[in-house]
Amino acid sequence: MIPRLPSLSSRQIIDALNRVGFEYALRRGKGRHRAVVIRWGPTLLVIVPERKNIAVGTLRATTRQACLTPQAFLDSSR
Repeated sequence: MIPRLPSLSSRQIIDALNRVGFEYALRRGKGRHRAVVIRWGPTLLVIVPERKNIAVGTLRATTRQACLTPQAFLDSSR
């Protein structure tokens, strides 16, 4: 069963991605979007919109881009 993802802020999402090894990608985010990248294994670039509440569908797409399962993301966001 896929766990239900909560509505989180962009800061909480970026913090959770930092815990699993992502870091800011300098000069990559434009406007109200922030880019994070992970460089071990295949390089992954994930763009996170900067908002107070990120929609659940956007969060699910972000976890897919980061190659994380919803459960792994929830574990890192705590």
